[in-house]
Amino acid sequence: MSGVTVRVPAKVNIQLAVGGARPDGYHDLANVFLAVSLHDEVTVRPADRLTLTCEGPGAEQVPLDTTNLAARAALLLAERHGIAPDVHIHIAKRIPVAGGMAGGSADGAGALLACDALWGLKTPRDELLELCARLGSDVPFSLVGGAALGVGRGELLTPLEVGGTFHWVFAVADGGLSTPAVYGEFDRLTEGVRVPEPQASRALLDALREGDAPGLGAALVNDLQPAALALRPSLARTLDAGVAGGALAGLVSGSGPTTAFLTKSADAAAEVAHTLRTSGTCATTHIATSPAPGASQVSPSGD
Repeated sequence: MSGVTVRVPAKVNIQLAVGGARPDGYHDLANVFLAVSLHDEVTVRPADRLTLTCEGPGAEQVPLDTTNLAARAALLLAERHGIAPDVHIHIAKRIPVAGGMAGGSADGAGALLACDALWGLKTPRDELLELCARLGSDVPFSLVGGAALGVGRGELLTPLEVGGTFHWVFAVADGGLSTPAVYGEFDRLTEGVRVPEPQASRALLDALREGDAPGLGAALVNDLQPAALALRPSLARTLDAGVAGGALAGLVSGSGPTTAFLTKSADAAAEVAHTLRTSGTCATTHIATSPAPGASQVSPSGD
């Protein structure tokens, strides 16, 4: 096999309930993930040694060493099976870099699945998910896709039923936001405050299951949003512009700085995207639908 290409989706957190900091520095979460039709593609080919390249918007910000989750995925899988990680990994980016949409996690899941196919390992699904969890909290969902409730650090997943197609607009900000910095600001903002145990919203899960876009919009919530807005106050103007343009609701996606807007239809999404692009409050926009499948092999030959 000369190469394998895997397509892997971005995610939006339609609910991100965050508990207080744990002794290990992580936070317990009730994290409702929804995969969206905005993808990266990860291609792996045999090589003399592990190498990594990247193209697409924001590619210059992507590390090309073993700090990259895609490279770490290849190393981890090779170690598990006692083989050399001699592979070239190429990432074609479309998911915003450092945008709170799990682009790096997606690339890790994509590389894991692609290397498993290239090397003919046929690693059981539960083992792949365990390796994903070792790579990062969001990586298991990037493999699974669809919709899921993540608890613990977000890596313990329960699939969720989705009753229809939801239409989204994502507004990409100039520059990124560090996830650790956003969690650090969350801790600062909640210092001395009793942070409740995170729980999934019944209203949100019901709206998701019923395909009820207005109901889902009313239930969207992200406990990290105040921290992201404190670090990047200009995001408030983006949120205001999207809602004024006709979105049912808007929120910061994950740790930001990408903002996500739920709309009632494809036509409404186009109108909201136009409003945002002309508002001067974001760098660019993407229109997407959800749910989307998880990491999936699209080319066994890499052609």
